[in-house]
Amino acid sequence: SCGKCTFCRIGTHHLLTILDRITKGEGREQDLDVLETLSGEIKDGSLCGLGKTAPNPVLTSLRYFRDEYEAHVRERRCPALMCRSLTAFYIDLDKCARGCDACVGSCPVDAIFTTLDRKKAIDQGQCVKCGECVVACPVEYAAVRKVSPPELAPIIPRPPEEESPP
Repeated sequence: SCGKCTFCRIGTHHLLTILDRITKGEGREQDLDVLETLSGEIKDGSLCGLGKTAPNPVLTSLRYFRDEYEAHVRERRCPALMCRSLTAFYIDLDKCARGCDACVGSCPVDAIFTTLDRKKAIDQGQCVKCGECVVACPVEYAAVRKVSPPELAPIIPRPPEEESPP
């Protein structure tokens, strides 16, 4: 925004605020109507081509992907598995190879641990949802899964730390 007209300068900021809230699972039912109304007002009230076209991606996505918006708002889930706040990763224990540590080394926050039966699991409270474990998991196993809503990820407790001999 060049900042000259209020519709574009403030209106697009409000669009971003609402979209951000929706992707975090904090959307409200009226947000979809507000997005449509506000987008139309920005288009009609803006003075230049930038302001008149800025709301187009919002309007187009509402038109063609309204069901996804509704899933975000009503069910707090992301069907496309793209919104970090609405997704979680977990390791399918049936597919995980016992000795493979590829995902463990890739995790920047040490959220992946070894279970009692020597498979890997993700500490959901520690995971930052970066997706590095997906990239690191060998294709022949493809054990890392992504789900939405995050509550679908199984919670596997970390085993107690082994005592080191003195």
